[in-house]
Amino acid sequence: MKKQLGYVSERLERLSVDMEKSQLRDYVNLMHKPWQLIWRNLVAGVSRGIGITIGFTFFAATIVYVLQFLGALNLPIVGDYIADIVRIVQRQLEINPH
Repeated sequence: MKKQLGYVSERLERLSVDMEKSQLRDYVNLMHKPWQLIWRNLVAGVSRGIGITIGFTFFAATIVYVLQFLGALNLPIVGDYIADIVRIVQRQLEINPH
């Protein structure tokens, strides 16, 4: 009998540790407070959007910079093509500065 109670106690302890690791209590509390869930998702979405925007801006600026550098090298065929792309991008930036 003691052996079985020890086994059950050990299993319950392991189960409680696993539940604590999975943060099940926090999930249940969040389900009872839908406005808090909406707020967290809104903040997460805005943060993701700002991160994507900043990342794409740096990426695009780097590409334009590299294209300008390659256009300055005056490579025969590639240089003209790159120069046209840079001119188009600069014209678009003058038309729509934001």
